[in-house]
Amino acid sequence: MSAAPAPLLPADIHAAAARIGGAIERTPCVHSRTLSRLTGAEVFLKFENLQFTASFKERGALNKLLALPEVARRKGVIAMSAGNHAQAVAYHASRLGMRSVIYMPKGSPNSKIHNTRVHGAEVVLEGETLAESAQSARRRAAQEGLSFVHPYDDPLVIAGQGTLALEMLKEIRDLEVLLVPVGGGGLITGMAIAAASVDRKVQVVGVESSTYPAMQQRLAGEPVQVGGDTIAEGIAVKDVGEIAHAYLRAHDIRVLTVREETIERAVVALLEIEKTVAEGAGAAGLAALLEYPKRYAGRRVGVPLTGGNIDSRVLASVLMRGLVRDGRLVRLRVTLTDVAGSLARVTALIAAAGGNIVEVQHQRMFGAGSVRSTEVEFLVETRDRAHSQAVVAHLEQNGAKVDVTA
Repeated sequence: MSAAPAPLLPADIHAAAARIGGAIERTPCVHSRTLSRLTGAEVFLKFENLQFTASFKERGALNKLLALPEVARRKGVIAMSAGNHAQAVAYHASRLGMRSVIYMPKGSPNSKIHNTRVHGAEVVLEGETLAESAQSARRRAAQEGLSFVHPYDDPLVIAGQGTLALEMLKEIRDLEVLLVPVGGGGLITGMAIAAASVDRKVQVVGVESSTYPAMQQRLAGEPVQVGGDTIAEGIAVKDVGEIAHAYLRAHDIRVLTVREETIERAVVALLEIEKTVAEGAGAAGLAALLEYPKRYAGRRVGVPLTGGNIDSRVLASVLMRGLVRDGRLVRLRVTLTDVAGSLARVTALIAAAGGNIVEVQHQRMFGAGSVRSTEVEFLVETRDRAHSQAVVAHLEQNGAKVDVTA
């Protein structure tokens, strides 16, 4: 058995900050007045989605690469990743003149596969899960003498991630809470060590998707039972890091879970309010504020937006679902007498009530009513739920039979 790694120290994170300084973006950390009003907390956002590869993962990957001896650099590196770590390793390896090979699960988002290849890596799609990809990557590392760069269970990677907290706590004084997305646990471990070295009063809290609460289950001593579809694929892991698990357990760091719906709400809020794109995992910290507002009301909360690599199609779906959830997009089934001018009359009523018709489906053959009637489905955009209800009321007041469908 290999020896247990030496414990990480604050000095390791400060050394990482010096090592990677100037090669990554010092991303802004700003107060969000609107999100503060929305959640009841004083919210400060750290825009790690503005890194060159749109993720915090550059910090740990670069720290690891720069620490490799020259002989290892000449042979090259290999990693497994669902996306952001892959892009970070590929980009900085290429920048440093190093060969990189990345193993990714077959179901990885197309955008992340494409971007990893664009950054110069050899991409191998193998395995249904990250764990299966890791097994294949380790076998090839042994065969070709490549240095394995683990996305979260490596002291140098963890130290690099911890530099994020150093920047946040230097720029924003008197932060009380850091809400940190948790996948394998490398980021929260590095940030917790860094935070403790700067201000021991800062509470560091992890956030997982309710479909993948692996760290929460491990900390509770429960068997890990995770799985299912999630928008937060960047933190959808089954095998958490042993370094992270040991640290979080020893320091009694709490991990919360948030619903998929809340993560979607956070993605929409960031786009509509802050005009910034966050992937599901990147928005998990804000999702915790949305799901547990009373817990953090009145407190100064730092939220790292850890990544912005979301598939365009997924983002479009999330935005449309957000409109439906908020009552700003409503589907109305209207039964009409099948005579000339009926459809024009109803569309005029919707317009008069201020509704914007996005889509119309005219149904004659499959309706359940009289043969002398017809059903028309309208997809209508409104200002909010109250406005949707006003549109329905206006139609009914003018003799239309209306059903609001889910």
